[in-house]
Amino acid sequence: MKFLKVNINKPVHFISGGQFITEQPWTHSQRIIDSFEIIIGINKILYIQEDNTQYEVKPGDVLLLLPNHVHKGYIECDGGLSFYWFHFYCQEYHEIIDKSAVNDDLLLMSTHSLSQHPITDIYLPLFWTPSNLDRINILSQQLLDVANSNYYIYHSTNYLLTSLLIELSEQYIALEIKQNRTQADLNLERIKEWIRINIHNDISVASIAEKFNYNKTYLSRFFKQKTGMSLLKYLHYMKIRKAKQLLSSTSYSIKEISYKVGIQDEKYFMRLFKKHENMTPSEFRKAYYRIHMNNN
Repeated sequence: MKFLKVNINKPVHFISGGQFITEQPWTHSQRIIDSFEIIIGINKILYIQEDNTQYEVKPGDVLLLLPNHVHKGYIECDGGLSFYWFHFYCQEYHEIIDKSAVNDDLLLMSTHSLSQHPITDIYLPLFWTPSNLDRINILSQQLLDVANSNYYIYHSTNYLLTSLLIELSEQYIALEIKQNRTQADLNLERIKEWIRINIHNDISVASIAEKFNYNKTYLSRFFKQKTGMSLLKYLHYMKIRKAKQLLSSTSYSIKEISYKVGIQDEKYFMRLFKKHENMTPSEFRKAYYRIHMNNN
């Protein structure tokens, strides 16, 4: 497994990006470009190869294509194909490394104080599937909105794309260190994953405690000790995060989105959203609606 290691003392330089959508069968053209391109699968499968290496980019997969290599489609893709694409340059030192080098760096990170040795590098697998797609979708949507907003300060897209790459790097690092967690940590992750999957339901602290055979009071205390956040606050955070993703990527009404995050009272949902985001759901939707789409 290969990685792009990038120093981000300066943000990466955003060139262009969009959301590709085609209703008809389509094959990627052959080309050689001088920039990096990151592709995030949304719907159907993108069949693309770099030199002699073939990839099937499924929904949720992330592929990083390298500059000055031959890229082309090798099988016709089905209609309905969709993916995000972002081209960028690295403005600081960068290199391609293998997994053993990444593991060596992660070991050094774990043995040094972050305040004394701040981390300035990110690690991007060339091809993988992140675990938390909601955050990636939201960051991608926000980046595309700003890229198409004609901001006078063009650096905004550089920082937003760098934030997206940091998120991808952090998710990979989190997966790597997961194997060193205690049983209590693993139990906590099981609970958080169950919440994520069931966030569309009307779940509560009591129902979670019952599901995982915990005493309600003990579970609340345990969760707060491990995360610094109460379980109820975490539930609200996850519902609002899902709502933001739906607001920025669908045309569902506010009432429909409220139901889809397990809140039957639309007015309560609106109050909760404003409490967390300092704006109403409608204001949030209006803030992130510009997305460049292309179909060829």
